[in-house]
Amino acid sequence: MRRALAASVAVHGATSPNPPVGAVILDAAGEVVGVGATAPAGGPHAEVVALREAGERSRGGTAVVTLEPCAHHGRTPPCTDALVGAGIAAVHVAVADPNPLAAGGAEALRGAGVEVGLGTLADEVAAGPLRAWLHAVRTGRPHVTWKLAATLDGRSAAADGTSRWITGPEARAEVHEFRSHVDAIVVGTGTARADDPALSARYPDGTDRERQPLRVVVGHSDIRPGSRLDAPDVLHLRTHSPDDVLKALTDRGAVDVLLEGGPRLAGAFLAANRVDRVLAYLAPALLGAGPAALADAGVGTIAGIRRLQVDAVRTVGGDVLVDARPAAG
Repeated sequence: MRRALAASVAVHGATSPNPPVGAVILDAAGEVVGVGATAPAGGPHAEVVALREAGERSRGGTAVVTLEPCAHHGRTPPCTDALVGAGIAAVHVAVADPNPLAAGGAEALRGAGVEVGLGTLADEVAAGPLRAWLHAVRTGRPHVTWKLAATLDGRSAAADGTSRWITGPEARAEVHEFRSHVDAIVVGTGTARADDPALSARYPDGTDRERQPLRVVVGHSDIRPGSRLDAPDVLHLRTHSPDDVLKALTDRGAVDVLLEGGPRLAGAFLAANRVDRVLAYLAPALLGAGPAALADAGVGTIAGIRRLQVDAVRTVGGDVLVDARPAAG
């Protein structure tokens, strides 16, 4: 299953609105004979890619898949039919498909005499590349990750407005890697004017990565002419409503959204309960003055504090990353 998970990582960000699934085919002797991952929308699903690589060696073998194989006709035929037709004897699945249109694959396989196991490394797989897609299917809106970089006293810039660079090169490289896997990056017009960001995914040498997310600017103010976001491929949404933003991105097939700034936009998303993950890169540094990383988030008293559940804490170069999500309840 971890090999299937690794295959899904390799295509993370390239399959939306389809889920990034990984699949491994073992022959009857238990040897890996095929590995596959979801192709871009309209292309074959992971199971079909892996079966093609395995060929006749799949007969009597086992399929290991991160997501329950689909049992419906969409842009491609059902993966359950492909598995049965290839003579697969057993299928092990990490996560059941929550999409009612595609669910029922396990039942269909059992009905065809295939042994099916559900729940293999389910938590690990659900926290991986499938995380945003599962969220979007269950809630009807994209998964939103708020990324911030701040000093230990919560400042995102100095008093004179300068902000480059609060965190070190390792943290910045990690953020660019993350950007290359999301469908859209969102900033407010204030950040667009103050920082003139490119919002691109780049390698450490400054060259663009092969896959770039949709760049989105939110707010009523105009984008400054001649700035890096003054481009025809930038989506400018003249609204302050997080739900309007997410509806517009859903209409464009976005599943995984990265919210990068600024503090007022982040506060609006938090106040609307539209932040699903927080990636806080904290530099071991102090400013004492300057803009805070977060503005009004709808909290008027300590009783309304927005607590987070920490999933991981680790060092990234000289900085500390806190990976958290809103606490339940």
